[in-house]
Amino acid sequence: ILLLTKIDFINNDELIVKLKEYEKYSDKYEAVIPISIKRATKKADILDEVIKYLPEHPYLFDPEIMTTEHLRDIYKEFIRESIFENISDEIPYETDVIVNKVEEKPNVDVIKATIIVQKDTQKGMIIGKGATAIKRIGRDARMKIEKLTGKKCFLELFVSIKKGWTKDKEGLKALGYDVNL
Repeated sequence: ILLLTKIDFINNDELIVKLKEYEKYSDKYEAVIPISIKRATKKADILDEVIKYLPEHPYLFDPEIMTTEHLRDIYKEFIRESIFENISDEIPYETDVIVNKVEEKPNVDVIKATIIVQKDTQKGMIIGKGATAIKRIGRDARMKIEKLTGKKCFLELFVSIKKGWTKDKEGLKALGYDVNL
């Protein structure tokens, strides 16, 4: 596929002349796409053309499987993401989440998870005054989980202090980190 860039610097007649110059190489490409940022050529326009020439290939994974990740790991990441989005910058990097229990019922998933922090002050900030911060984190994570699963979620969050867990190899291993450094 031949991309002709910066066509906004020439008029249509000059573009036609340029396209004719490349006709002699037409056996080397499948399509010509003139593009311009100023004329709002979109990535989708280019991709639509590229897709036409991609070879058919069997699925590498079963198309019914949404992901190869375990749901517990996805729930953990949703909770961590909610911490990052709802708590000030300095705390989230010293937090992790352990999903203690997942109980899948017909109409609701019951999830119990523990947020791990390093210091007493961090625990207070995760919980917040009147538990407002942890409620916000829980609500945000629950909405993400419900969107993924398509059913209601009861999410119960706890906060635990593990002093120095980010520097303890055994503690990191217990949380699932690869510490072969």
